[in-house]
Parts: sequence; C-alpha cells; structure tokens
Amino acid sequence: MALKYELIKKDKYSNARVGVIHTAHGDIPTPIFMPVGTLGTVKTMTPEDLLGMGAKIILGNTYHLYLKPGMDIMKKAGGLHKFMNWDKPILTDSGGFQVFSLSDNRKITEEGVTFRSHIDGSKHLFTPEKSISIQNDIHSDIMMSFDECVDARADYDYVENSMKRTLRWAKRGLDYHKEHSHPDQSLFGIVQGGMFKDLRERSARETTAMDFDGFSIGGLSVGETKEEMIDILNFTTPFLPKDKPRYNMGVGTPDYLFESFEAGIDMADCVLPTRIARNGTALTSRGRLVVKNAAYKEDFTSLDHECDCYTCRNYSRAYIRHLMNVNEILGARLLSYHNLYFLLKMCENIREAIMEDRFLDYKKEFYDKYGY
Repeated sequence: MALKYELIKKDKYSNARVGVIHTAHGDIPTPIFMPVGTLGTVKTMTPEDLLGMGAKIILGNTYHLYLKPGMDIMKKAGGLHKFMNWDKPILTDSGGFQVFSLSDNRKITEEGVTFRSHIDGSKHLFTPEKSISIQNDIHSDIMMSFDECVDARADYDYVENSMKRTLRWAKRGLDYHKEHSHPDQSLFGIVQGGMFKDLRERSARETTAMDFDGFSIGGLSVGETKEEMIDILNFTTPFLPKDKPRYNMGVGTPDYLFESFEAGIDMADCVLPTRIARNGTALTSRGRLVVKNAAYKEDFTSLDHECDCYTCRNYSRAYIRHLMNVNEILGARLLSYHNLYFLLKMCENIREAIMEDRFLDYKKEFYDKYGY
C-alpha cells in the first residue's frame, strides 16, 4: 500500500495539526521530526536506540547510498530496511540538495545533472528517472522528486528558470514512478521558487496539480534569514493540500520546528541534533549547553534536569565532558541520543498541545525557557 494521510485534529488558534501517515512499514504520528541517517545509519545510533527514543521514521540519502555501498549491494541486501535492520518507515531525498552543494563539480542541463563524485572524482549523471530508480532500489517508503535547490540569494531569472525546470523534472519523475515503483512506495513533489512569492505560488500550484502522495517545501534553510524563512513558509504552506502530508525539508532547530508546525507542516528533518552532538553541544529545555566547556568539569548533574532520556538518567555533564575532551566516541553517542530524544519528545508534547488547543501556549512556554 502507498501512504495515506489521516487528519486527526487541527489546533483552534493556529494552523498546527495532528495527523497520522499510514505506510506499509508502520504509522507515523505527525507533527514529527525525522532523524537523518545519511549513509544508512543515524550516526552512532543503533535501530534499537532509535526505537527506544520514539523515532517513527528516518531518512536515507540517495546520493550517498548510490556512491557507497552502491545499488548492486543494496539490491542484493533486499533494500535499505533489511540492510540496516530497520523495519519502520524510511524517507529518501532525491539527491538534489547534495548536487546543489557540489556547485564546483556539477553541470545542470534539461536532461539532468552531471557531477563528479566527492569520493573519487568519477563522473555520474542524475536524471529525474535515475533518482527514482535509485530510490526504488533502496526501497524507501517515501521518495522525493528530483529538483534543484537554489541558493537563497540567487537572482529572479535564475530561480524562475530553475523552478520551471524542476516542474518539468517533477512530471518526468512522477511518470517513471507510476510505471516502475513498487506499490508500497510513495512519491512527494517539491515546491521551489526561492525567496520570490510569485514563483513560490506558481511552483506550489503546478506541483500540487500533479498526482503526488505528499508535498514538500524545498529551498529553505539555504542562506536566508529566519524572518525570510518564516515569511516564505507561511506564504507557501496554504497552497499545499490539506488531505496530504506536508514536509519542510532540512529544518531541525527547535524554533524552526515550532514555526513549521504552526504553519501546518507535518514533517521535518535535519542533521543538526547529531552534528552538534559530535561537537559537544546538547539541546536542553534552557537552551544549548556546550558540555565541552570547562564550567562543567565538576558538574555531576544531568544534561537537562527536565529530561528523562537514557543519557540524562545515567550520566553527568562532567563525565560526558570528559569523554568529549579525550575523543571517546561514547561521548558523541550519549549526546546524540539525548539531542534526538529531546526533539522527538518536543514533537510528542506539541502533538499533545494541539490535541488540547494549547499549541501557542506551549510554544510560548518553550521559547521563554529556551531563551528565544
């Protein structure tokens, strides 16, 4: 079965909503944060860790998995679920963002994008059809259309041409999906248009006119200010259908998640919680805590006094600081667990607040404590 979105409750005082995305690998309560497992693993986390902290869906990366381990291995393994021992839903990106980030090593044409591997310099071509084919081999539950993610400061003419090409690519990818994908795989369309509202509206209207299973807002968190992100987010989201999932791609700070969910977004993802963990930073109810700092050398309290995750129940700031300062990987693991748990628990609290029509009150309470 392909996915089905079920709306459970809309907040009375905002556009925030609670729903469930039903997939062949399980149900996803929304709003939800999705941990990123770029290379078939959420860094330092086992699937059991992820289940224990309440993760319902994770991401894989089309570009990186295509290069390593490669699709021959992926097909022989029976897809990414079996390869990594994760039996819950998986979403894969299209490779578009990675290609965007390879600005010095890629060439965009109507056919697709030719690029050189960041690993060995070998030359490859991604087309809309190729992107879906790779995601077919990964056998993700939710696949993304191949698009170009443009820089927030790109000029109007470039963004317009890119947006039009992304629409043409979306149609090509959707046609390929209908012909070749497994029946339990779904495909999302991606709205682009940069910081230009007329282009956002056109992209949204033309993308949602296609028969996608869900819709994403792409091209945010790529260099724009927070105010610009919120403005474009709130402008674009109402154009997305109410009866299908809505996904804001690549956002993961607590404030960006709150703003996204307040606008009516259902899904979001980011590498932030595990990336900052590896740099010695924890997300806490009182804001970010850089546990590597000398101030915590003799602090034997938990990372966050309001958190009941495995890390906070068992380890002190002083111990985690010690691990990070001697480069022991357990430090990054404990911080990663805490940061992911923190965001997933926050989403759980958001869902509860929406059900009780107090989302805005919870947002204010969270912001006041966090220091926003």
